[in-house]
Parts: sequence; C-alpha cells; structure tokens
Amino acid sequence: MARNLHHDGPGPSQRQLRVGELIRRTLSEVLARGDIHDPDLNRMSVTVGEVRTSPDLKVATAYVLPLGGIGQDKVVELLTRNKGELRRVVGRKLGLKFSPELRFRLDKTFDRMDDTRRMLDQEAVRRDLDT
Repeated sequence: MARNLHHDGPGPSQRQLRVGELIRRTLSEVLARGDIHDPDLNRMSVTVGEVRTSPDLKVATAYVLPLGGIGQDKVVELLTRNKGELRRVVGRKLGLKFSPELRFRLDKTFDRMDDTRRMLDQEAVRRDLDT
C-alpha cells in the first residue's frame, strides 16, 4: 500500500512500488523469525507498515511500529543499530544486484487514523456531516 502524502510531482514508479513491497515483506519475515544477531531486537515484535524507495532504488525507508506500540522509542534505534546486517540479509534473500541503504522511521499512520477518528467523533463535526 503506497502512501504518497505530501509528495510533489509524480508518484513512485511501478518498479519503486514493487521493490519497496518486496523489501517490506522480506524485512517483516526476517524480523519475525529473529534472523538478526541482536537479542534486544529479536525480543521485539516489529510491524513493517511500508517501505518507500528512492527513484534510483539506492535508499529504502522502512516505516515501522512495535507490536502494541510498546517500545516506540527503542525500535528505530535497534533497527538502525542493525541496519548493516539487515541490508545484507535483505539483499541476499531478494537477489538484488545492489542492496539499498536501509533507513527506519516510526510509522505514524495509526496515530493519524486515531486523530481522524477522534475528530469525526466530535459533536460539531458529526452535526456538519449529517447536514
């Protein structure tokens, strides 16, 4: 699922979307199986919501969230600490000629959805929507 919020110009190419989704699935699988040699990271359940790639596919930004939202302050730090190993594993599993540099950001999608729900539950907004 691509989320091109606040993006000027044309959206990502089909190739960017395809590679991003392959990286997302692979990262999710690697993290779920605990294939990384970091016990702190392996103790966490991490959801990879989306991976966006740069147009040249040299950088992949993964939007992540720990399961249940617990440990948000640690998850990006742990993933960044292990990005070299994650990059090698992803590149090997996908058979990519060049494995992209991995960057990790906290996935704020669920926070935005909660904010939208709260806004829609306000009496004034409900009243406006009913008219």
